[in-house]
Amino acid sequence: MALPTNTFATYEAIGNREDLSDVIYRIDPTDTPAMTGFEREKATAVNHEWQTQALASVDTNNAVLEGDDATTDAATPTVRLGNICQISDKVARVTGTQRAVEHAGRDDELEYQEMLKGLELKRDMESILVGTNQAKVTGSDATARKTATVLSWIKTNTAKGTAGGAADPSAADGSGTRTDGTQRAFTEAQLKTVLQSVWNAGGKPDTIMVGGFNKQVFSTFTGRATPMEDTKAKKIVASVDAYESDFGKLKIVPNRFQRARDVLVLQMDMWAVAYLNGRRMVSIPLAKTGDSDRRQMLSEYALVSRNEKASGGVFDLTTS
Repeated sequence: MALPTNTFATYEAIGNREDLSDVIYRIDPTDTPAMTGFEREKATAVNHEWQTQALASVDTNNAVLEGDDATTDAATPTVRLGNICQISDKVARVTGTQRAVEHAGRDDELEYQEMLKGLELKRDMESILVGTNQAKVTGSDATARKTATVLSWIKTNTAKGTAGGAADPSAADGSGTRTDGTQRAFTEAQLKTVLQSVWNAGGKPDTIMVGGFNKQVFSTFTGRATPMEDTKAKKIVASVDAYESDFGKLKIVPNRFQRARDVLVLQMDMWAVAYLNGRRMVSIPLAKTGDSDRRQMLSEYALVSRNEKASGGVFDLTTS
């Protein structure tokens, strides 16, 4: 079959309007479970500080004579800790012409780009806080300040590799980093070891944060070694969203932005993000230097480890 002679079709037409949907589709992940779950504090200085308190060791020989004079026990002083506020930013810049023309899917190009940069900044911060093995850096005129991240604080309650030089930070004060060792498969025994260690220290963890691969490994642990089929609902349940341990129930939270080799066992209320006054996800109009407009999305923040003994981690795990 052929098109009749001289029939005017879309292939020859010049003035047909374009058909461009007024919707922009985006699938890049923007969920930030650590930043969302951690509490927030206000920082008033670049070096944000706090204190922890420990009790004296248990004394099983605590017996005194009847009528004896009371002896003063030694006091246990607080420990003063601190972290450095780091500045992270994203800058959007759009020409005056691009703001003036009509757009599909957004009204103002600068506002749209500003929104995208805000989402990107949140992803950067999430990855820095839980996915970067970074110690605090005081900074200088030529060196950017850096905040010590979760991996730099967790020291007391860990299960790590036995080969390849695996080691915890030398001190639980954000001044050092983890030494990664030879990777091995994630097991429930490793997790139980950390949970008991946290409990012995007095912690009450409520969240287990994992990467994608080890989330699937977790779903094969005891009680979920075989998928369960609900014939009435016509579905197969092969995942684990909560773990009922000997020391309490914990949520299992997958996090795309942490290191896949780490499983973090966290008491969420013992972590916080402290933002410097007026510096939390702010939009700053920058000076015009020509026919364009700029916006800077900025945060100045420090991770607060209120007491690292309340959390722990299983480290040096395989990721495939």
